[in-house]
Amino acid sequence: MNIHPLDAPPRASAPLDGIGVIVTRPQRQAAGLAQKVAAVGATPLIWPAIVILPPDDRGPLERAHAALSSYDIAVFVSANAAEYGVPDPARWPPSLRVFAPGPGTAQALASVGLAHARIPITTFDSEGLLALPELRDVNGKRVLIFRGQSGRALLGRALVQRGAHVDYVSCYRRAAPSSGAEGLIQALRDRRAHALTLSSSEGIDNLLAAVGLDGRVLLERIPAFVPHPRVAEHARAAGIRAVTAAAGGDAGLVAALLEWFAAHPIAKQG
Repeated sequence: MNIHPLDAPPRASAPLDGIGVIVTRPQRQAAGLAQKVAAVGATPLIWPAIVILPPDDRGPLERAHAALSSYDIAVFVSANAAEYGVPDPARWPPSLRVFAPGPGTAQALASVGLAHARIPITTFDSEGLLALPELRDVNGKRVLIFRGQSGRALLGRALVQRGAHVDYVSCYRRAAPSSGAEGLIQALRDRRAHALTLSSSEGIDNLLAAVGLDGRVLLERIPAFVPHPRVAEHARAAGIRAVTAAAGGDAGLVAALLEWFAAHPIAKQG
């Protein structure tokens, strides 16, 4: 009996077949978005625009962990804060309520053992958190904010004005990439990159510094998809065509990509 090789069944086409999407999230957070982008047919090109590192001194974080029971509210400002700032979940006081600015951070908290983080219902940012009923009446409450070594002061300042006692703890630090972006620039030149995702203003600055003037010209010809109007404004000021996702999280960015390329099919050809 003759044995004939079987051809693999044809794969159904996906909406973003042929689209290369640059993912600039920090390394660990990039994987989740890259998987979602690949699931709709696109080719993710990962180039982390921000490197996340442990704090220079872990002492303040360890002291904060030891004092968790003295706080009423804990806020993790990002997925990185969740990854680097959560202690052994067994040490987390049941009465200490947890807040996150969006679904991505809430998911990161759940993955390290802190489920049921409260997230905004208006916008996924500090302003959205401040609109939550639980954070409107905080007079006399003690609040601990887990963040990087720098960040927006809006949330803490507003909570203090509402009568809360606010402490910050730095649980990670950010750095610009030390390696060059030659591969990214080549992908842009070869028209293998058709879209860009950006998560923060700092990431935009790091990206533009890494690619130089030639790379900036190449980036200006592709759309950039961002999660927040504030990031979009920073991108446009730098000459990047920013498209703000209507919804938050990775799902919002993927939805924005799908909508944009459905309306601009010629962009698939570069």
